[in-house]
Amino acid sequence: VQLQASGGGLVQAGGSLRLSCAASGRTFSSYFMGWFRQAPGKEREFVAAISRSGGRTYYSDSVKGRFTISRDNAKNTVYLQMNSLKPEDTAVYYCAADPTLHSDYRERIGEYHYWGQGTLVTVSS
Repeated sequence: VQLQASGGGLVQAGGSLRLSCAASGRTFSSYFMGWFRQAPGKEREFVAAISRSGGRTYYSDSVKGRFTISRDNAKNTVYLQMNSLKPEDTAVYYCAADPTLHSDYRERIGEYHYWGQGTLVTVSS
C-alpha cells in the first residue's frame, strides 16, 4: 500500500488542523493505521492509532483529549483532527500502516510496514 499524507501547515497556538492520509489499494480496511510525529532533533514518536474497523482508537498521553483519529474505509483515508494545538506539537507527522500489527504493539515504529512521506505541522506561539 502507498500512503500520502496531507493537511499540514502553519497555525497559531490554540488552533486546529486536520491531517489526512490517503492509501492506495483495495484492502485498506485490513490495515491497522497509526500516526507518528518527529520534531526537529527528536526521535519519531507515537501519536495515535486506529483499529481496522475504526472501532478502537489509541492516543499518546500528550495528545489525548486534543487529537482525534478516525478512518473512512470507503475512501481509503485516515484522519487526524488536531485541536488546541501547542507549539510543542510542531513536527513532521507521518501516517503508517500494517496488515498484521496487533494493537498491543501500536506504539512500536518497527511494527509498521508502510509509511507515508510526512506532512509538516508548525504551531506558532
